[in-house]
Amino acid sequence: MTNAQFAAAALAIPFAGVVLMVLARRRPDVREAMAFGAAAMLFFVVVSLAPAILAGERPSVTLFEMLPGLPVVLTVEPLGWLFAAVASTLWVVSTPYSIGYLRGNGEANQTRFYVCFAGSIGAAIGIAFAGNLLTLFLFYEALTLVTYPLVTHHGTDEARRAGRVYLGVLIGTSVVFLLPAIIATWVFAGTLDFRPGGILGGRIGPTAAGVLLALFMFGIGKAALMPFHRWLPAAMVAPTPVSALLHAVAVVKAGVFCVVKVVVYVFGVDTLAALGGAAWLTLVAGFTLIAASAVALRADNLKRRLAYSTVSQLAYVTMAVSLLTPAAVMGAALHLVAHAFGKITLFFAAGSIYTAAHKTEVSQLDGIGRMMPWTMGAFAVGAFSMIGLPPLAGFVSKWYILTGAMTAESWTAVGVLAASTLLNAAYFVPIVYRAFFVAPPAGDVHGREAPLAMVMAQVVTAAACVALFLFPGLAIALAKSLAGG
Repeated sequence: MTNAQFAAAALAIPFAGVVLMVLARRRPDVREAMAFGAAAMLFFVVVSLAPAILAGERPSVTLFEMLPGLPVVLTVEPLGWLFAAVASTLWVVSTPYSIGYLRGNGEANQTRFYVCFAGSIGAAIGIAFAGNLLTLFLFYEALTLVTYPLVTHHGTDEARRAGRVYLGVLIGTSVVFLLPAIIATWVFAGTLDFRPGGILGGRIGPTAAGVLLALFMFGIGKAALMPFHRWLPAAMVAPTPVSALLHAVAVVKAGVFCVVKVVVYVFGVDTLAALGGAAWLTLVAGFTLIAASAVALRADNLKRRLAYSTVSQLAYVTMAVSLLTPAAVMGAALHLVAHAFGKITLFFAAGSIYTAAHKTEVSQLDGIGRMMPWTMGAFAVGAFSMIGLPPLAGFVSKWYILTGAMTAESWTAVGVLAASTLLNAAYFVPIVYRAFFVAPPAGDVHGREAPLAMVMAQVVTAAACVALFLFPGLAIALAKSLAGG
């Protein structure tokens, strides 16, 4: 197979998995084997593309032409490959975890869950490999629609309300802001293709560039910039594997991926800097970062705390890319990876706590580390990576963002990074302290871990947080290629 065919196969595999899982819906063991097999096959195909991408090749394949001059095309470049690698890797890990969670909690509609999960991964691959804004928009919308049944999985009134918020914010922002931004880009540039250095150089003035950037940034609602962030905490009503999908594997990663992709491949870092930069975006992202951290600090519900932590962590990526320096752009790409593994570890742990001990509030976690040491050990690793402590992946990405902020002499960004790190510690460290250093309540008899598949998944993702610090070479090489280094 050629590399272009590998790219097409990567898109086809999740959707083929959907068909196979529907056919096997009456045989749960076969259905779950199909889910894991599709995940493993996708991982193999994506990894097989790595040597070509590192060698400078950009495999491309046109799927079809929607209108004359507007094809739906896949093109694999460093940032897209990095996103696809994260999604495919975490699909492999998430599948056994989901099996353990759904069976352990006796969840209904399991076939629908696996089908929509696979469809979400397929849409994420389409976004990752999108060769132009049209392709990206189509798969971006598909991702919203295919994750809606996951958000409303439980079918309760609360779930349906959350689903309305989810659809309302994400569809609303994309139609009101993102679609006009894409049309305007076509008018200004005469093309929607992604190109290194951007497509708007010499074709747009400072005022129009500022307005267009705002349309893109607020139109990409999945990046959860305030005030368009409410969909994310609302979606926490979904089962924990869905929360992991939303926060680490596909949805929010698609958001910040699109933010970086637009700045680097539509505007161009140098062009945007020459047009007056994006100082306002630094301020908006900085506000989102601090405000979301403050909300997380007050939240007692564990998943709500993690949800607002995600809003905050996504703002790191947006703030980094707004600085328009090579180191900061590298930091944005690296944080996409670091956050994925750290945050999925935290949500895996939250799901394990619910499954084994039926606890949902931070105030209920006294002594739980003594009862569930593997789960809370993994949680501690994920939390410390989110804070940015070595030897964990979060330290590497935050170091590059800080370096980029200092290079740009953006002392506002430096101050936000310092304050947010302290806030991260303030809402994560007490959880770890409660778990290991506070005695459990008298009569608390929950002394077992969650099912083995769930425990192993979070141990693997926690180990990956360490491995990404110790062996960051591949991610850094791809990030350097993205930043033009």
